[in-house]
Amino acid sequence: MPAKIAYIMSRFPHLPETFILREMNALEELGWQVALYPLVRQEQAVIHAEAQPWLPRVNHIPFMSSAVVGVNARTLRQSPGAYGRLWQQVVRENASSAKFLVRAAALFPKAVAAAEQMVQEGVEHIHAHYATHPALVAWLIHKLTGISYSVTVHAHDIFVRQEMLATKLRDAAFVAAISEYNRAFLSRTVGPWVRAKTHVVHCGIVPELYAPVQHNANPKKQLEIITIGSLQPYKGQSHLIEACALLRDLGIPFRCRIIGGGEERSRLEQTIREMELGQQVELLGPQPQDEVARMLPQADCYVQPSVVTPSGKMEGIPVALMEALACQLPVVATAISGIPELVRPGETGYLVPPADAAALAGALSNVYAHPADAHRLAVAGRQRVLREFSLRPNVEQLAQLFEATIQSQPAGPLPVAV
Repeated sequence: MPAKIAYIMSRFPHLPETFILREMNALEELGWQVALYPLVRQEQAVIHAEAQPWLPRVNHIPFMSSAVVGVNARTLRQSPGAYGRLWQQVVRENASSAKFLVRAAALFPKAVAAAEQMVQEGVEHIHAHYATHPALVAWLIHKLTGISYSVTVHAHDIFVRQEMLATKLRDAAFVAAISEYNRAFLSRTVGPWVRAKTHVVHCGIVPELYAPVQHNANPKKQLEIITIGSLQPYKGQSHLIEACALLRDLGIPFRCRIIGGGEERSRLEQTIREMELGQQVELLGPQPQDEVARMLPQADCYVQPSVVTPSGKMEGIPVALMEALACQLPVVATAISGIPELVRPGETGYLVPPADAAALAGALSNVYAHPADAHRLAVAGRQRVLREFSLRPNVEQLAQLFEATIQSQPAGPLPVAV
């Protein structure tokens, strides 16, 4: 029976995280009540239309206010020993990273205030997206109130840092992994015990939003390339720009459009200038979801040039890849993380090694030279997305896990740990 569930994520609204937004919308369509608790209420210039109705519903708890201080003082008076032990554990298990420790200390008072509010609102379960700070807050609220929680693990929230990871996953009712790769990674990193409680729940898209591209048997005058993602090092856009220079040198006419904003923009602009690609490579900045859905079918090929950074940061399975395949676009991607679970060479797309501009250029040359073969792979890719990466069945799987967790809780008042 659907109930009230709190969703915790790092920030909202956050343009790249359409998958969380869609998941919440689908849950509410299934009858669940979703209470939104982002750690940071983000101000940004571009907001998806789907996010607008959620903005008035954001439960914004400041990092510090008289109300937050009051709740923490009250909790400390009522249960000083338990309150102190929670602080000690948070400090002890985050001490290896100064950044994590500072953020954990800043979030602790907010979590105490959120715990009281969730009890008053009748929240029956908490779901955290990301195993870092959102999972920490969910864990703290669970310890304070007894409300069960679960965690979806994505990518760098488990690949880069593992502070307190075992504790947060051990106390979770269940763990949702977006890929089999993540499930195996957790088993290797945390311990084999986590495998039994980890369920693979793919992020999903709404295929109806993406018009499938029809194959054109006529030779293309130029290859239209598109990629979508925040401009960060692990997205690897610099290698795509290098591949574009190689395409030009091969005499292949093309245009490459890069959608997204971020810290790498100035460096990418410089690379485009140095390689004299200003007429062929465009940085379009961040775009709302409806504009992305409009632009994808105009392309001939989608590229995901992601890499693994020295810190271990890398993709999970990018939602943009699912969107491109839903549009029946040929896709070229790098063989890292869970990407090969979606893009299978010779079956649903082209896979190349990461940080290999020559391999990217070679795959793109194949798409240009053999459009019928590329279209055959794209058709199979769309069918795979429809089978395994559609939103509704994956959210229904997640909802079943929520329901089983809530039903397994003892009846009566929640046990309070502090």
